[in-house]
Amino acid sequence: MDFRENSLPPTLCQSDRGTIANIFRWLAGIRPKADNRVYMNWLENGELMAAIGEFLAEDIGRGDITTKATVPPDTRGIGRFLAKEYLVLCGLDVAEAVFFHLDPDNAEIETTYNEGDEVEEGTVFATLKGYADVLLVGERTALNLIQRLSGIATLTRQYVKAVEGTGAAIVDTRKTTPGLRMLEKYAVTIGGGKNHRMGLDDGVLIKDNHIALAGGITEAVQAAKRSVGHLHKIEVEITNWAQLREAMLAGAEIVMLDNQTPEEAAKLVGMARDINPSVLIEASGGMDLDRVRSYAEAGVDLISVGRLTHSARAVDISFKIQIA
Repeated sequence: MDFRENSLPPTLCQSDRGTIANIFRWLAGIRPKADNRVYMNWLENGELMAAIGEFLAEDIGRGDITTKATVPPDTRGIGRFLAKEYLVLCGLDVAEAVFFHLDPDNAEIETTYNEGDEVEEGTVFATLKGYADVLLVGERTALNLIQRLSGIATLTRQYVKAVEGTGAAIVDTRKTTPGLRMLEKYAVTIGGGKNHRMGLDDGVLIKDNHIALAGGITEAVQAAKRSVGHLHKIEVEITNWAQLREAMLAGAEIVMLDNQTPEEAAKLVGMARDINPSVLIEASGGMDLDRVRSYAEAGVDLISVGRLTHSARAVDISFKIQIA
């Protein structure tokens, strides 16, 4: 389908499933591997690609009546993506996918920047040529996504730089926007962070509610060991030394220090290493930029930061269109 011949953009759930393979080939071909670009192979997911069509349909509704009334249908244009503040770039492939849904023949964004590059304020970092009505219709959806993802990548980069040299890794959480988890977690990796669980099926993390309902830490860990496969590690959230010791003696391979001060975290790290030097230790709870390094210096391996995805501010990017 072509947007210019239809009132609504196609979604993969509405079109021939062969379209998926065509889009995947297109996505793979637009950026040669030789340029060392970080590949967003997460886009090679039918549900995610279908969602982009749904995002467009949400915005277009029954048609863009303003553009239809004011812009002649054969007008060609060029759009320029302008960084209006410093940012870590993330989401160009997503923006391309938006315009591809509208016009598969004119969807390639031209840029010399890679995902994860730092872009200074005032920089035109990408351009797109095509029919002006296509550029106008796709503009808001493409900007919403690239601004959101670049905002997450930018904040993540700040956290990663804050703990440089300590050996601690910054990881995300499941506190993501419904429907955008894969994209938002992708943005975290572009910013230099790492992913925690993708979903509830991705790992065992025993928290306070599980412990209460299972009858205790030992009971919860033992039940989990009986239930899950041998490749799954078991993590337990703890708040004090007694819980830490019980969790480790029960067989937990990872412990999460929840809402501890840096000083308390350092003491618990030392105690944990005495029991099992190879235990993986995560710190969580209220991690702001001002004090995240103090937790890293306490000796933890992972620092989970919910605000990477639930509180990241969308960066300021404009898309200015001129007649080509």
